[in-house]
Amino acid sequence: MSELTRLPVRMLSDLVSPRALERILLDAAQARGKRLDTLDTPTLEDILKKEVFKRLQLSVPAPIAKKRVTEVLNELLKTTQERPAASANHAAALEALDEGARRFSLYFDWPEAQRLRGLIGVLRDEEQAGRDVSALVEEGQELIGIMERRLAEQLVAQGQDLAELRAAYTRVEGMGSRDVRRLETLIEQITEAQESGTLLPGEVARARELTFRLRKLLESSVIEALPGANRALDVEAQARVLALEQEHTSQLMGSLEREFGELLRGQVSLETKRQFLWAQHQAGSLTQEAVEAWRAELTDARARLLEEQRAELAALETQLGDLNADADARVMLDAARLSLGGGTLIGEQLRELKLTAQLLAAGGESREQQRALQRELAELERSARDVPGALEELAPLIADAQDGMAAGRAVNMSALWTILEGHLAAAAEQRQDFDARADHVTREYDAVRDLAGETIQRLGRLADTLREQRRLGVLSAEARHRYEATLLDAEALLTEAQAEHRAAQEVTASFGADALSDLLDVFDVGERDSSSLGGSPAVESWRVQGGQLLEGTDEEAVQRVLDVLYAAEHAGLQALELTDSTHVWAARRDGQGGWRLARAADRVTLEFMAQRWLESGEA
Repeated sequence: MSELTRLPVRMLSDLVSPRALERILLDAAQARGKRLDTLDTPTLEDILKKEVFKRLQLSVPAPIAKKRVTEVLNELLKTTQERPAASANHAAALEALDEGARRFSLYFDWPEAQRLRGLIGVLRDEEQAGRDVSALVEEGQELIGIMERRLAEQLVAQGQDLAELRAAYTRVEGMGSRDVRRLETLIEQITEAQESGTLLPGEVARARELTFRLRKLLESSVIEALPGANRALDVEAQARVLALEQEHTSQLMGSLEREFGELLRGQVSLETKRQFLWAQHQAGSLTQEAVEAWRAELTDARARLLEEQRAELAALETQLGDLNADADARVMLDAARLSLGGGTLIGEQLRELKLTAQLLAAGGESREQQRALQRELAELERSARDVPGALEELAPLIADAQDGMAAGRAVNMSALWTILEGHLAAAAEQRQDFDARADHVTREYDAVRDLAGETIQRLGRLADTLREQRRLGVLSAEARHRYEATLLDAEALLTEAQAEHRAAQEVTASFGADALSDLLDVFDVGERDSSSLGGSPAVESWRVQGGQLLEGTDEEAVQRVLDVLYAAEHAGLQALELTDSTHVWAARRDGQGGWRLARAADRVTLEFMAQRWLESGEA
């Protein structure tokens, strides 16, 4: 295929299998008396509007099919404008692959990057030997496309992490410790990387760890500052500490599953242990120490397996060398060698290499046909990995097909592609549903975004992430999972935000526009008697200095809060939020060595009516 015809295959492969799309394009080109590799833009546009559009409607509703074909046509127009003529010069193509390999050199542990490096080496050898390298060039371009997609997905995830880190930093920056300064530096580094389109997973992980420690220290300092007889206010803080610990262990477990995914898929005992730890997490009893012990266990298991795989690969290299391995086999060998050198497990590559050795050893006239079938089966498996539920159904059938090939039996690939396409259609509808839900969340967020408070702030960050996820093209399995998780979190927060918005409207209605305006004027001036904020019974307030009341009524509950404020002042804190059995409290430093303190029956009333007054005295 030409670079032009690869475009629709790449952009529509989540709706129809690549193999089926190639067949549609080939048949349509032949029906018009043309070759697929020399297809011009007008003819390709006609095929997309007719044959391809018709085929898509068998998998998805017509509106979706029309939308996706239009996207391909728009991209096709842009591509042909930017590159009027694709060069068939292999030297130019190789230079482009080299540039792509350099562009992704930071991500040397990606399987696609390792395969591309191996492929380029084999391609040079094949070209010097005067053999056709078109298939290798095409695969290299596809690998670069996959890495571009992966980078785009992970930049969205990194952007979401960055937004959460910035929000957490605003909570802890008043502590003024060395760890706070380190967190600030890390956030600056991640921000610069995000702006330049670069991933910094190590820095993100370190920033998360620092954020967890600082937030836990902040919450714990409030609890420890309370006298033993006056701990009615520490229940909420203790609950927040527990929630922080559970959130942190969940993040650590997720990180381990991404790092050791290949190991976990192949070891039954480890998978059993993984499920046990997640059960502990659900019960709220999983500790960070247990997670770190799990990391050490996985690291040791991976080291042992890497040694076994190195020995197995060495034997296969010898065997394939004796069998005069073809270019595709040499690419697999080089990629496997690079992966092992970087500490990446190669279970799937070893299975492919073993089958390759069996097919090459069998020889005979059907050898090339069997090798082509093997490549098609590998392509099917790669395609199925990004489609929900597809690999689970296809895995045993793929294994049977591999056994059949090794035994020299015929394999019915059409049946396997049909199964995949059924899952592709379901995945396309799921994606359409995700996009519709994302549109709903962002639209509804815009209707309530004028509210203050943590709920709205968190919802706003998730809405920004949903907009970025919505713009992504074909999704990998990991990106699809993140999209769904973001949606679930955002929808839950939207429900809370809408309830808060209704409560705020009720507060406004209870005062009337004029009374509310007068009340806000009091917040701005901040000079009248602050004990009732303009006579309103909904919010009460106090001015505090050195642990003593300057303004406001005295009572036992206020005295308990004064103890907390005194300890917070010496800890260098700038703001606090507390909850007891009857009220929500908020305190802010006033820039003159004291505090402004307010309370209300609920958070919505407090934020809506007292936020501006609380913040008006800050330095």
